[in-house]
Amino acid sequence: MLLSAGENLMPEIVSIAEAARRRAKKQRSEARDGARGKTLCRRGFHKWIIDQRKQFDVRDGKLVTVRRCARCDAVKSSLD
Repeated sequence: MLLSAGENLMPEIVSIAEAARRRAKKQRSEARDGARGKTLCRRGFHKWIIDQRKQFDVRDGKLVTVRRCARCDAVKSSLD
């Protein structure tokens, strides 16, 4: 394997404290990405969409609309 003038095979030397900071930053960003949208639902801010699969369910002569949260799949129904 040939190296060009600017290449270096040795890894970057980092202090233990800097390595811990980088690891913590990566873990925070992964946790943030995993929880994106779910925290809104936990606090009651769902993203309701009408469930097209059960569109015409009739109860007591009224149309039942089934809504499903796009983020957490919670279900809510209402009589229209």
